[in-house]
Amino acid sequence: MKFNPRVSSSRRKARKAHFTADSTSRAKIMSAPLSKELRAKYNVRSMPIRKDDEVTVVRGYYKSREGKVMQVYRRKYVVHIERVTTDKQNGAPVQVGIHPSNVVITRLKLNKDRKAILARKDRSSNKDKVSQAEADAGLNDTTLD
Repeated sequence: MKFNPRVSSSRRKARKAHFTADSTSRAKIMSAPLSKELRAKYNVRSMPIRKDDEVTVVRGYYKSREGKVMQVYRRKYVVHIERVTTDKQNGAPVQVGIHPSNVVITRLKLNKDRKAILARKDRSSNKDKVSQAEADAGLNDTTLD
């Protein structure tokens, strides 16, 4: 059911938006889930993938391969991971593109901007802030008279 009248539910328009998206939109679309350890540590479910993150492939022919992200190929919506290669007919190795939804991030390359994203997306801190605001306002008072 559609709630927002300004958002189209047309398949044609959704596909057009996907395939003609600009680079910054594609970066956000190319998010990958975090591993259980990282999810517990940061209280964040997924992050946009970037070069030098370490990932594990969880679906497809290259399942359970681990490696560092060598390239995020936004134009093709794939990432290239070290040690995920195939050989060409002449014997030269070539990188295989893997969609970010088929990998799990096991180690993040953190910088100032990514730490800010983690802080913004942190679910526990938002709940703590809300419960703290309720306590300050006296909404959490459970005294029975």
